[in-house]
Amino acid sequence: MKFSFAVALAGLGISTAHAAEPSAILDTYADIALAGYEDSLETARSLQSAVEALVAEPSEEALTAAREAWLASRVPYQQTEAYRFGNAIVDEWEGKVNAWPLDEGLIDYVDASYGTESDVNAFYTVNVIANDHVSVGGETVDVSEITPAVIQSLHELGGIEANVATGYHAVEFLLWGQDLNGTGPGAGERPYTDFDPEDCTGGHCERRAQYLTAAASLLVSDLEEMVANWQEDGAARKALTDDDPNAGLTAILTGLGSLSYGELAGERMKLGLLLNDPEEEHDCFSDNTHNSHYYDIAGINNVYFGRYERTNGKTVEGPSLAELVRQRDPALADEVEAKLTATFAAAEALKKRAETTEAYDQMIGEGNDEGNAAVQAVIDGLVGQTRSLERAIAALDLSGVTIEGSDSLDNPDAVFQ
Repeated sequence: MKFSFAVALAGLGISTAHAAEPSAILDTYADIALAGYEDSLETARSLQSAVEALVAEPSEEALTAAREAWLASRVPYQQTEAYRFGNAIVDEWEGKVNAWPLDEGLIDYVDASYGTESDVNAFYTVNVIANDHVSVGGETVDVSEITPAVIQSLHELGGIEANVATGYHAVEFLLWGQDLNGTGPGAGERPYTDFDPEDCTGGHCERRAQYLTAAASLLVSDLEEMVANWQEDGAARKALTDDDPNAGLTAILTGLGSLSYGELAGERMKLGLLLNDPEEEHDCFSDNTHNSHYYDIAGINNVYFGRYERTNGKTVEGPSLAELVRQRDPALADEVEAKLTATFAAAEALKKRAETTEAYDQMIGEGNDEGNAAVQAVIDGLVGQTRSLERAIAALDLSGVTIEGSDSLDNPDAVFQ
């Protein structure tokens, strides 16, 4: 599925003859959230099936199918990220499914270049797959059987965010392995025999299969939880729609602005560009970061224009923030839409470059002027659209919208200290 930005723009003229009421906009927002998380759940179930097939009969074909299922699962999920900021229920839950970067030595074997210890993480090379027990704060945790409950208990072990034991990126690491190519071409190259007890290349193949199976199962159950939160009587929907409609609009714009600026432009893009560090990319093991960013931006547009194309081709749409801004200030509406269009065009160019020329981790490499420029163009677009969204916030007379910042954008010198 590919987001159709042109269709989203074309749809704006349909209902502008009728006032876009804030309560109706919130209903559209919640309906799109439900559809996005339902699509994420269904694709995660497909991923779980592909993982089970790989574990049952390890082969190159089965590993490729599992990887393709993981990539497909990222498409709808990334479009839901605009719901994270502004919705406390989503923000508190998000770390279970999409936390990154991760210290992969917690989970499995790593290359010698990874090192053997970390000044900030005592669990840097615990290697749960290779050990029956893990020592935590003087206590021993039994990991002799790797289950969803066990890996859930290991997530952010010791209160350290880099100890990511669950979610998309734990599954990604297990399917691809480390990407040891730096800013050279190539993603992770884990062999299928790492899951084959009859021809085990990485050691502990049965336990690795246990971990992968548990992580895929837990991802499904976590997404089931979020789907329930956006049903008609779900906690996230009720928190949004049972309050003052202006508070709901505040939540929407907090999400759009914070994802655009502090999270995506700053922490996910500018930081890696400043450091020229291939480890500072979202889907780093699979070289899928270009799609991760692209569908984040698509998700911003889904929310603003009140339109989402589902994985089955059906469309969820309704009264939108775009219509409300146009009612208040047509010139400002033109400005916001122009900025969103420019950002999306830059994201499309970055995606095309990744698919035809070089991967994202190569683009952010030192001395790669053209690649750096492709990334910077998206950053500039995101910053520009944030400034326009701030003007929309003022035009709608909303208070309490707090857009997350980022040292990478606001104080770059701090990044190097």
